[in-house]
Amino acid sequence: MAEETITSMLEERRKFAPPRNETAHIASMEQYAQWRARFEADREGAWRELALEHLHWQQPFTRVLNRERPPFFRWFEDGYLNVSENCLDRHVAAGHGARTAIIWEGEPGEVRRISYAELLAEVCRAANALKQLGIEAGDRVVIYMPMIPEAAVAMLACTRIGAVHSVVFGAFSAQALRDRIEDAQAKLVITADGGWRRGAVHDLKSKVDQALDGGGNSVRHVLVVRRGGNKVAWKPERDLDWQEVLCVESDVCPPARLNAEHPLFILYTSGSTGKPKGILHTTAGYLLWARLTMLWSFDFHAGRDVFWCTADIGWITGHTYSVYGPLACGGTTLMYEGVPTFPDPGRLWQICAAHDVTIFYTAPTAIRALIKAGDEWPARHDLSSLRVLGTVGEPINPEAWMWYYTVIGQRRCPIVDTWWQTETGGHMIAPLPFATPTKPGSATLPLPGIEADVVDGDGKSIAEGGGLLVIREPWPSMLRGIWGDEQRYLETYWRKFDGRFYFAGDGARRDEDGYIWIMGRVDDVLNVSGHRLGTMEIESALVAHEAVAEAAVVGRPDEVKGESICAFVVLKQGTPDEALRQALKRHVGEVIGAIAKPDEIRFAEALPKTRSGKIMRRLLRDIAAGREIRQDISTLEDAAVVRRLLEDQQG
Repeated sequence: MAEETITSMLEERRKFAPPRNETAHIASMEQYAQWRARFEADREGAWRELALEHLHWQQPFTRVLNRERPPFFRWFEDGYLNVSENCLDRHVAAGHGARTAIIWEGEPGEVRRISYAELLAEVCRAANALKQLGIEAGDRVVIYMPMIPEAAVAMLACTRIGAVHSVVFGAFSAQALRDRIEDAQAKLVITADGGWRRGAVHDLKSKVDQALDGGGNSVRHVLVVRRGGNKVAWKPERDLDWQEVLCVESDVCPPARLNAEHPLFILYTSGSTGKPKGILHTTAGYLLWARLTMLWSFDFHAGRDVFWCTADIGWITGHTYSVYGPLACGGTTLMYEGVPTFPDPGRLWQICAAHDVTIFYTAPTAIRALIKAGDEWPARHDLSSLRVLGTVGEPINPEAWMWYYTVIGQRRCPIVDTWWQTETGGHMIAPLPFATPTKPGSATLPLPGIEADVVDGDGKSIAEGGGLLVIREPWPSMLRGIWGDEQRYLETYWRKFDGRFYFAGDGARRDEDGYIWIMGRVDDVLNVSGHRLGTMEIESALVAHEAVAEAAVVGRPDEVKGESICAFVVLKQGTPDEALRQALKRHVGEVIGAIAKPDEIRFAEALPKTRSGKIMRRLLRDIAAGREIRQDISTLEDAAVVRRLLEDQQG
């Protein structure tokens, strides 16, 4: 996109920017440059200033960063605070108890609005209940729930007493749940009888029973929220009714005094094979970055904005931007129980309009699916309340970016394309909504305090071009390790560059303006006849074709080339044929070059995705190679997609 167009887009967006607190928001590239300069001049001093300004401390810290045992860095380690106090009490004490903290809509259509005062009372009751069940600071609690307010209450109740929560995505199988319970040695599981999804109640309690019957001997109690109304088995000596237990508890529970480095939560990365990898985050650093990125990346204004992150709380996105980030800022977060496109693609936009959502954050895969559904669905609803749009999960292709900007944002909402990981805790590279000139498809620039770089295989910085994405300096919300496996932490994130940089496996390129373009996982780079090709680049070329709604590109073993290119393509409409297949191959050749032309194009009705919107490329690699599917597909949005792909292959 031409530079003058990018600049004009920025000027148009600024007309819709509200007044801002200059100490909390970054409104211009000049301010961004000033922050970068402050960090370069005194990195620890800048973090000290931000931590003292943005968090409520029971005992302020005196030491910012302990580097004595890299890469096991410790932040603000002699300070004490409490996450739930920062997310609730401080706002009630400031006179905002009546402000809406959570807007919740169930899939059948019921709506609850929970104020900060009400949420605080419920969290205190839940925290007291946990204490009555023998849960103490440092104990692990597994949360396996649908997207209902009680899930957020359970998380915050754990933080109030210092218990370490581990949220497990509600679609994970009983075996996956058992693995996580056993790895964390959890004492308590909090679940629900069931939750609504696609017009039916999905049973959760029976999966908990299966997980515990086959192991999980550390668990003493199961606390069950009555949500779905489905019939469940009950073990009186172990199972407890959430509503019955909480109703007899006091709504006053003083927040525990916790060290800044006290473990906050363990989140197991999805889709991994073998032993689950429990990412550990701690208290102060994670919370600070959750709050700062809400203010910087989304230009979030408490009392004015309604924020909707469509991710389930079982993912890090849901942790940071459905619960902790918005509440740490004293703002309003929206939670929705079901599938945002059920019973039709207009449901998502109906929810935005009904609740005056101002900041909307979803995955590129969801955006592409909505493009396929047609522009008539958003056109039926008043989306004038929207002012900032975000994308998460994987790089967004420029064509989807432009649709999002023009059709949903009506050319006035900035697109915040964010790069981050479970391990980083929050956004690391993202535009500042009303300050950064954006380029469709680029995550743009690192946020203040984040020293991201693109390097070659020897760790030398690449001024322009492609390479490996690394973080050169520690940051407060970085993972503190892998639960119970120190060596795995070292080997997974620090071995590549001998401990000098954090590297989690992403490739990127830097353009002539210093903007960073995420190219996807390094293991998503194909080696075709000695040429390294990014799958994201080929996917973007395919989606640029007018007939294509979505595409996923994987490699498959080839005796001659090493790897050949296999593309799975979903069309916007119409019936696929050989002529279109050849036209798409030619199109990729014209956009990228002949070496990038797919060897095979398979048409599909849909792509296999997790419920957070990520395409499961490992599954597609197995399908392309003709290997037996051994992965658990119960975590997918629609497991039938895999079965159809396999049937098509056999047919």
